[in-house]
Amino acid sequence: MVRNDRAGLIDTHDSLQGQLGPQVAWLVADGGSADGTAEWLADHADLPVWWRSAPDRGLYEAMNDGLDAARRLGFSHVLFLNAGDRLAAADTSIRLLQAAGRHPGAVLFYGDALERQSDGRILLKRARSHRWAPFGMFTHHQAMIYSVPALSGVRFDPAFRIAADYAFTLAALGRGPAVRLRWPVCLFAPGGLSQRDAATGRSEQEAIRRMQLGQSPVRATAVSALQRVALAVRHHFPTAYAKLRFRCPET
Repeated sequence: MVRNDRAGLIDTHDSLQGQLGPQVAWLVADGGSADGTAEWLADHADLPVWWRSAPDRGLYEAMNDGLDAARRLGFSHVLFLNAGDRLAAADTSIRLLQAAGRHPGAVLFYGDALERQSDGRILLKRARSHRWAPFGMFTHHQAMIYSVPALSGVRFDPAFRIAADYAFTLAALGRGPAVRLRWPVCLFAPGGLSQRDAATGRSEQEAIRRMQLGQSPVRATAVSALQRVALAVRHHFPTAYAKLRFRCPET
């Protein structure tokens, strides 16, 4: 998914070099970029198996379009990367295919994420267990791989501007088992919607928990309060937060 981020799109593509093939394909939904993104895609039309460039209503409409294309083309699994996100390693796609082969009944695979810090360091952010889902997203959606056939009829709800990926993931967890991968899936590009507007994201997650999990208003509000505390710690005590949530990646 991309809009006016040609450099980020190229960065994402570069991480796919050597990993595309009969079993791994790249699909690109561009929201009508005006920075040369569409022209780059047209000039490299042999790289993605599907792409479109047209104005849309935002990230989740683009993700729905990509998901619909994956369904039409008959792909078994889908991983959503935003422009600037990268696969974590040169063998990530192979390891994902191997995991899918070992767990054919799994609806969701998820793993850790690498994150680039403001000082340039790349640190490892470990995923929480998917049993953490009632409290919020347990890893970035860029580190989640969904089974396409198992999610027939499930879409990203555009009513949620920030947290539609959370609602989608809860729906996936309701369809079947999840498998925890013990290695990083993506290198996450910071500065996304959830980071720019965390307050709206918390409000939407609260509504989603009440709607999809049946949480009481009191419990849903309490979870949101815990999220606010965690965000405050991250903002006011970044060093302490980093020690709690990040590790140096293994070499």
